[in-house]
Amino acid sequence: MASVFRAGSQLASGSVSFVTRHTALTLALSAAGGTAVLALAAGFAIGTHWSARNGSGDQAAVRVEHDYAIDQLGKLNASVAQIEPRIARLTAQVGDLRDFEARLNTPRPARRAPAARAAPGAARAAPGAAGAASEPDATDGEGEGEGGPALPPRRCSDLMPSLGRRADAERTGQQLDCLAATLSALEQQTADHAIAYAAFPGRMPADGARFGSPFGNRTDPFTHRLSFHPGLDLVAKTGTPILAAAGGRVVFAGEKSGYGNAVEIDHGNGLMTRYGHASRIVVHVGDLVLPRQYIADVGSTGRSTGPHLHFEVLVDGAPVNPAAYLALFAPTPHG
Repeated sequence: MASVFRAGSQLASGSVSFVTRHTALTLALSAAGGTAVLALAAGFAIGTHWSARNGSGDQAAVRVEHDYAIDQLGKLNASVAQIEPRIARLTAQVGDLRDFEARLNTPRPARRAPAARAAPGAARAAPGAAGAASEPDATDGEGEGEGGPALPPRRCSDLMPSLGRRADAERTGQQLDCLAATLSALEQQTADHAIAYAAFPGRMPADGARFGSPFGNRTDPFTHRLSFHPGLDLVAKTGTPILAAAGGRVVFAGEKSGYGNAVEIDHGNGLMTRYGHASRIVVHVGDLVLPRQYIADVGSTGRSTGPHLHFEVLVDGAPVNPAAYLALFAPTPHG
């Protein structure tokens, strides 16, 4: 799982390991199978309820058995009520991850004409498309020892002893417990991918902004000489909200030479974003921010000719082309 957290640095080098199609498909099918088990469990519970009502014996015994069945039915309904939203959340999460994996593996042009050529050796330019996804390396990271034969998952109904036609509340409860444990394992598996997805700096940091000066060599607006531009300018009106391109921790918030009022966010594993020329900053050093969280307002402070957002993506301290990251989250064109 550790390799998924290097998605940013691997994008810069042209190789990404994220959510594989096999993994996403397995998670989606498991969620669908869970829904089927829930329907089966409901049928079992109803059968138990009617069996108790129609059982033989004296009235007192029938009443006790009936009350017990109703109690068990209530517990099963409560279990189902807890599991159903978990399946819905897991299915939605898998859908998002599968969509993002498809974007990583589909060549996508930048949302603007190709940028000027970067100075040789000045920075590593991120490509607009990532390499083919691969399974996580078994040697990545160190954790608790685990192992055993690689066997396919089994249905929860196959793990319980068969009771023939008689499926009682106890067996239904065991199946629900099995399903809950399976869901927990799937949720943990998707959580690692979801964290990497949230920390991937590809979300548009200023809604409605137009692309201005690109990443790379350009004619400096002040000296009119050739210079290297380490970011991407997004032109917008003063006061336009600046949004975090990904989740992370604020490591700088204040005045920075050349950038005016600036914010820097550490996304982990060598990935950082920088937002310059803000008219106002609303976050502080140490704050944890979520993707697309409001962090500042567009302005024209520092070395700037007019209101815009200077947006940078850095990998291990070196600037890379932000357009390649933003292209991964850009709406897919229709037609």
